[in-house]
Amino acid sequence: MSQFRLYFDLGRDHILDYANGYDHILFVIALCALYQLKDWKQVLILVTAFTLGHSITLALSTLDIITVRAELIEFLIPVTIFITAASNLFKSEDAISGRAFQLNYFYAGVFGLIHGLGFSNYLKSILGRDRSIVSQLFAFNLGLEFGQIIIVVLLLVTCFILVNLLGVSRRDWKMVISSAVAGIALILIKDKIFWM
Repeated sequence: MSQFRLYFDLGRDHILDYANGYDHILFVIALCALYQLKDWKQVLILVTAFTLGHSITLALSTLDIITVRAELIEFLIPVTIFITAASNLFKSEDAISGRAFQLNYFYAGVFGLIHGLGFSNYLKSILGRDRSIVSQLFAFNLGLEFGQIIIVVLLLVTCFILVNLLGVSRRDWKMVISSAVAGIALILIKDKIFWM
């Protein structure tokens, strides 16, 4: 197996491992809960913005250019999930087609920076002392992107079935998904409080 394939598979499997990557999966679900299958191009841009955000901090942290306490990052990740999911609850159906989506691009990029710091410890443990990481980092991020696209496709197809075929209102879909993710994020926030 080539080194590229190894790191691609590690990235893909890391995001699709619901036991260890559930926080990342929850963020992607919250980020995409407003969208439908017909919005797939916007969703692809959104997920790619998230990948670019976390790629930057993943590289900087893996190379020890920046260092942030792991406890702080572990706390901030569910905070980003909660903010994203909770903001969905206050977006009207009219706003979904306009500026509300622009806020999601901001969330994707900026919150991606925080999530990238969370991945860095995982990647550092795999790389060991090897610091020539360009190809490994590229392959790992492509794998993450591929895994995220799988999650998004499953989410959008489920939305299509429920909203377009079974008649569930788009508002109800958005509210149920976003409320569930926000509730889980609150539990994660409580569990990750590190200063008490």
